[in-house]
Amino acid sequence: MNLKTRFQLSGMMFLEYFAWGAWYVTLGTYLGATLKFEGEQIGLAYAAFALAAMISPFFVGMVADRFFPTERVLGVLHLIGGVLLYFLASITEFSAFFPVIIAYTLCFMPTIALTNSLSFHHMDDPSSEFPGVRVLGTISWIIVGLIVGFMGVEDQNIPILIASASSIIMGLYCFTLPHTPAPKKGEKVTAKDVLGLDALGLMKNRSFAVLVVSSMLICIPLSFYYSFANLFLNNIGMQNTAAKMTLGQGSEIFFMLLMPFFLKRFGFKKVLLIGMAAWAVRYVLFMYGNTSALAWMLFGGILLHGICYDFFFVTGQIYVDKKAPTTVKGAAQGLITFATYGVGMFIGSWLSGVVVDAYTTQDPDGNSIYNWHDIWLVPAAASLVVLIVFTLLFKEEEKDIAPGADSVSKAYGAGKTV
Repeated sequence: MNLKTRFQLSGMMFLEYFAWGAWYVTLGTYLGATLKFEGEQIGLAYAAFALAAMISPFFVGMVADRFFPTERVLGVLHLIGGVLLYFLASITEFSAFFPVIIAYTLCFMPTIALTNSLSFHHMDDPSSEFPGVRVLGTISWIIVGLIVGFMGVEDQNIPILIASASSIIMGLYCFTLPHTPAPKKGEKVTAKDVLGLDALGLMKNRSFAVLVVSSMLICIPLSFYYSFANLFLNNIGMQNTAAKMTLGQGSEIFFMLLMPFFLKRFGFKKVLLIGMAAWAVRYVLFMYGNTSALAWMLFGGILLHGICYDFFFVTGQIYVDKKAPTTVKGAAQGLITFATYGVGMFIGSWLSGVVVDAYTTQDPDGNSIYNWHDIWLVPAAASLVVLIVFTLLFKEEEKDIAPGADSVSKAYGAGKTV
């Protein structure tokens, strides 16, 4: 990969995650504090992303892979998404907000896989070249979080407008990217390929099935963090919350560098258990933390993001890649993505809203009073249950120990980070 291509792909990753990070973290605060949406409505707004995660593989498999150059598909999707975000910023009623955010996420979600596939197409050695390009996405997520935090607009529609402008810029930028023809142009479209049904045979292996099901179940309690952590931290009085939450992405980069060591030293099962346990610990820290003497607990919960994400999701993707035969590796990654970011996140986003409503009352002025201690107790307990089940049922084989650093890089590139 020459220097020009590296700069082009790095710019693409920067804009991709800048547009996403601008609105995703602070949306819950805007919907709850300003638009006065109920907890379930906030949860459903985030569930739109999970719904798109379930549908986007079909789009990529049927359209983007077979009919149009990748850069053009990316450009059109981001331009449409930018327009949808612009209208979304002016909507104040949930009945209109929900279908528009679904439409937007259906445009955005496929672009995550498409930016990865476009990058791989133009790299000589993706395992060594991709991390250096993909890290620009994490950096841009941190930068936009700092911008939104220091602007003090987390409870306004400004982050959505920033995302709208960024998406339109990204859409125009995509047409300058290296030409990337449809990888499967001319091939026959089969339901079996699009649905990734070949990967279902892997579920006959008990440990593989346990991993997939546990991954789906752990996504239910972790959705509480994505949907309500920003609202929680703002509600209890933390300042510049969006900026401080970017510490989680910083820890993600740090622990990613440590993953090869941990996998070699401890193996898949122990690393996965550490990741699961980190989710339960994070919620316990949120249960008892405050913005004064126990502020370290809040920061601890934020900094655990690196372990929570890397040690569970990325490790899970590596395990799937290792267990799947070459012919179904793509379908196997699609299966784990569908189970986690799709089904698990969808159920979790909705359920988190229901739980928040159950532990929320109204003061005489109509302002919401959240019982955050009991709210965070629910995902903490749920994470602990999944941890126990996984410990008892998952069996690691000796041949599964010690994947190389290249495997970490490939899995990280196949996934996403928030």
